[in-house]
Amino acid sequence: MYDNDGTARHWIGGQWQGSAAVSESVNPANGETVGEYADGGRAEAAAAVAAARHAFDSTAWSTDRNLRRTALTEMVAAFEAHAEELAQVLSAENGKLLREARLEARFSAGALSYAIASMTTDTGAFAQTDRHTWFSSLREPLGVVAIIVPWNSPVALFLRSLGPALAAGNTVAVKMPGQTALTNALMARIISEVPSLPAGVVNMFTESGNTGAPHLVASPEVDAVSYTGSTAIGRLIVATGAATLKRMNMELGGKTPMILFEDADLDHALPLLTLGLTLGAGQFCMAGSRILVHRAIADQVRERLSAALESVVVGPGDDEGSQMGPLIDRDAVRRVDALVEEALEQGGKAVVRGGPVTEGPLAAGAFYRPSLIEISDLDAVLVQEEVFAPVATFEVFGDEAEAVHRANATEFGLSAAVFTRDGDRARRVGRAVRAGTVWTNSWFVLDEGFPEGGFKQSGIGRLRGPLSLAEFQENKTYVHVTLPEAV
Repeated sequence: MYDNDGTARHWIGGQWQGSAAVSESVNPANGETVGEYADGGRAEAAAAVAAARHAFDSTAWSTDRNLRRTALTEMVAAFEAHAEELAQVLSAENGKLLREARLEARFSAGALSYAIASMTTDTGAFAQTDRHTWFSSLREPLGVVAIIVPWNSPVALFLRSLGPALAAGNTVAVKMPGQTALTNALMARIISEVPSLPAGVVNMFTESGNTGAPHLVASPEVDAVSYTGSTAIGRLIVATGAATLKRMNMELGGKTPMILFEDADLDHALPLLTLGLTLGAGQFCMAGSRILVHRAIADQVRERLSAALESVVVGPGDDEGSQMGPLIDRDAVRRVDALVEEALEQGGKAVVRGGPVTEGPLAAGAFYRPSLIEISDLDAVLVQEEVFAPVATFEVFGDEAEAVHRANATEFGLSAAVFTRDGDRARRVGRAVRAGTVWTNSWFVLDEGFPEGGFKQSGIGRLRGPLSLAEFQENKTYVHVTLPEAV
């Protein structure tokens, strides 16, 4: 897991490997170095792909479902046993609150458990079409799957793709983010200690730059890419992967509209609006970054939500009094504040300005207080761009049709939430909003048994649920015709 000097390493082909380059992992809450890691690139990506291909071709992994079930069951137990250790390291590197990191670490292994269940109930089809002819259809693994993991929820989003990819019989080459290098190394150690997992089935390298991931996408030895990240990078991946017609599975950006009608239960909704903006410091694709409010309750919501956001306590993830942690780094703080300033220059009104923390003991970190900007122009930058921060728009609508129009006015379609006591309206609006997940009087409620993914520019394919295994499989039809002399 570590070199003699304490540098975290890659896990490739069943061995720990270093790199010529070494980088530092930094705690975004205070700017201090957490540790050092081998910083990979194209060479590590090529080695990971070669190891994965060799394991796919030379081991029983792709054909022995019982082996996969045993190894994945051992992997679930290992991740559950190390959940607290994972949470501690993740909070220190990523900056999220320790309770958020614990939630991620404790429940992420559920994706592996669901994949085991999906695999063991996965069957084909069979039919005799005439006296001499039998048809059967079976699903087979694709081969080598490249998984590209983001820094914001690396445990959850890694295992969400890893589970179905492995359960389907594939081997994997995984690019992990540099911002969570020590978390990556710990997950690699957990996987390395799974006794029934053949060497080379799972290969993980960490990269802060951008040479290894492009190699994964371009390599003819990679059969599929599972990527979680921005829509802009997703488009580049699709364009590059088109040369080899790779299978693509992607969860991309989002601008979740939180739609409050005049009959919404505000005592129930407002805490969810606050949490929707501050969970993970707003750095994830389902963050509630657009607050759409009916004109009849706009003043009340504006006043109450402003008070709630202004009272949010920002602080380090390991401080029990913190209600929101930092952004991932100070560059993110500068980028976000520039977007807010641009929105204000375009005519937006600061309901809650928030902004960087520049004084006191938190000034050394990447803290950004929540901001709420009232906007009517649907072309405004804060409406159209994913900010990835605790920054939301406040938009007022007059009727149901306008609410739906506003909700659908971006290129994104990952998720939405509708707050109303009218069940019929909730169903109408939920059907009309172009989003992969729509919550009624709730937000960010997920279940392994139901698909997760986006409409429009928010993704391709689905993870979680019964559709996830098929994302990493091919269908093959076998036709058996008896010879005349055998009749």
